[in-house]
Amino acid sequence: MSDELTARGRAELLSARRESRTLYWMVALFSFFVNMLMLTGPLYMLNVYDRVLGSRSLETLIALSVLVGFLYACMGILDFVRGRVMGRIGARFQAKMDRRVFSAVLKATTLNRAPREAATGLRDLEAVQRLITSPALMALFDLPWAPLFFVGIFIFHPMMGVLALVGAAALILVALVNQASTKGPLQDANAATFASEQLGAQIRGESEMVHSLGMRGSAFDRWQIARGASLDATIAATDASGTFTSMTKAFRLFLQSAMLGLGAYLVLQGELTPGAMIAGSILLGRGLAPIEMIVNQWAVYQKGREGWGKLAILLGAIMPEPKRTNLPKPTARLVADQVTMLPPGGQQATLRAISFAVEPGQAVGIIGTSGAGKSTLARALTGVWKPAGGKIRLDGAALDQYDPDVLGQHIGYLPQRVQLFDGTIKENIARMSLTPDDAKVVEAAKKADAHEMILRLPDGYDTRVAANGGLLSGGQIQRIGLARTMYGDPVVLVLDEPNSNLDNTGSAALNSAVEQQKAAGGIVFVMAHRPDAIFHCDTLLVLEDGTKRAYGPKDEVLKQVTKNRNEIVKAAGKSAGVS
Repeated sequence: MSDELTARGRAELLSARRESRTLYWMVALFSFFVNMLMLTGPLYMLNVYDRVLGSRSLETLIALSVLVGFLYACMGILDFVRGRVMGRIGARFQAKMDRRVFSAVLKATTLNRAPREAATGLRDLEAVQRLITSPALMALFDLPWAPLFFVGIFIFHPMMGVLALVGAAALILVALVNQASTKGPLQDANAATFASEQLGAQIRGESEMVHSLGMRGSAFDRWQIARGASLDATIAATDASGTFTSMTKAFRLFLQSAMLGLGAYLVLQGELTPGAMIAGSILLGRGLAPIEMIVNQWAVYQKGREGWGKLAILLGAIMPEPKRTNLPKPTARLVADQVTMLPPGGQQATLRAISFAVEPGQAVGIIGTSGAGKSTLARALTGVWKPAGGKIRLDGAALDQYDPDVLGQHIGYLPQRVQLFDGTIKENIARMSLTPDDAKVVEAAKKADAHEMILRLPDGYDTRVAANGGLLSGGQIQRIGLARTMYGDPVVLVLDEPNSNLDNTGSAALNSAVEQQKAAGGIVFVMAHRPDAIFHCDTLLVLEDGTKRAYGPKDEVLKQVTKNRNEIVKAAGKSAGVS
C-alpha cells in the first residue's frame, strides 16, 4: 500500500515537471548547439598547428581567430540562455508545488501522518529546485554528447580513442563508487542537522520556561551535543565527497597529460600531426567534463534525489483537497450521529458512538476527566479530524462536504493554548487575511470584550505582536484569541478550556461572548474542567472513557452524575457573580 501511495506522489511530481516539458526540450536543443560549438577549440588548434604554422600565413590566422571569436560568443550566449531557462524551470516547479507541499505539511502535521517527511517537506522542495538549477543537471544534458568527442579522438588515432574510453570508464566507476560511499554519510549528515535544528527550535519556543526553571545550561549542553553530532556528520560527508572530487580532478588532469604524451609519441612515430595531438587533449577534457561535474556536484544531486523521494512519500500520503460545491451559510443546527473517533496513527478509539443534537441558541458544556475525549471531540467538531465512523452534520451537510477554509469561517475554534502569529493584532483577529475587514475586526473584539484592552496598547489594533505574544499577558492573548474565534460571525463556537488563563474580567468577557452567541442564534461548545466555564451552558454532555455518560439539560445531568450538585452550582454562581 505504501508503495502505491509513493507511486501516486511521484506521479504528481512528474506531472508538475511535465508542465515545463517545452522548456526542457529548448534546453536540450541549446545543449546540442553548445556542444557542437565546443568543437571550436580543438578545430582551431588543429588548423593553427597544422596549417597556419606550416604556411606561416598571418591572414589565415586572423581569419580563423575572428571566426573562433564569433563562435565562442555564440556559444557563450547559448550557454547563458540555457542557464536562465533552467533557472525558470526550477522556479516554475517550486511555484507549482509550493502551496501543495505546504498544505500537505500542515495537514500531515495535524493528522500525525508522515511526520518526518512533513517536517522537512519545504526543505525537500527547495533541494529539488536547487538540483534543477544546478550545474549537475546541466551536465546531464551535456553527457549524451560526450561520445561525439570520443569519436573525434578515435578519428585522430585509435590508440588515443582507447585511452579516452578507458579514462571515461574509470571516471564513471569513480562516480558509481562515489554514489555508494557517500549516500550513507550524506543521509546521516542531513538527519543530524535536522535533529539539531529541531532541538534548537524547541529551546527557542520555550525560552521563558527554560530560563525560569534554570534549564539554560543543560538545554545548551544538549543542543551543543546535537550540534556537534551534526558538524561531525557534515565533516564526514564532506570528507567522503571531497575525496572523490579531488580524485576525479587529479585523474582527469593526468588523463589529459597522458593524452598529450601519447600524442607526442605518435607524432614522433609519424602517425599523428601536432595539431591533432593538441586537439585530442582538448576533446578529452571536454568529453570528461560532464562526468567530473556530476561527481563535484554529487551532494546537490543526492539531496535533490532524496528530497524527491521524500516529497513522493508526503504527497502520496496526503491527498490534495478535492473541490467542493459552495454551500450557503448554514444555520446553527448540529447533529452528531454515532461518531467514533480514531486519532490519526492510533489503534484505539478515543470516542465511541457519540450521538447528540444541538439547536440554535444552545450552549453545550462538555465535561469529563482528563483523557475522557473532550479535546478529541473539539477536533472532530472543527473538522480537523475526520470520524472513523458516523457523521457530524451542520445544517444537514456533513462537515467534510465543506471546504476546510469555508468551514473555518462557520466554526470558530479557541484551543487550549492560543498561538498568535507575527503581525498586528488586527491581522491576528482577522485570521491573517491579506484584506482584513476593519469593521468585523472591531466587532469581534467588542464581542470578546477586548476592544478597550486593545485600545490601551501602544498602537491599538496596529500593535505588532510576536508568535509567542511578546509582552502580552496570557489573559490578553486568550482574549485576542477569543476575538479571532468570533471574527466573521461563525455559527458554531468551540471553546476548549477557554478560561484557563483568564482572570475575573476575562471570565466575564467569556461569559458575555457565550451569551451573545446564544442570543444571535448560534451554538457554543465549551470543553471545561472548571465549573464557572459552564455556568451559561444550558445543556451538558458528560464524557467518560470516550463514551457518552449523560446528555441533556444541565441541572438534570448534574443530578445524575454528581453527588455534590449544590457545591458545583454554588461555585459556578459565585464565579459568575465575581466576574
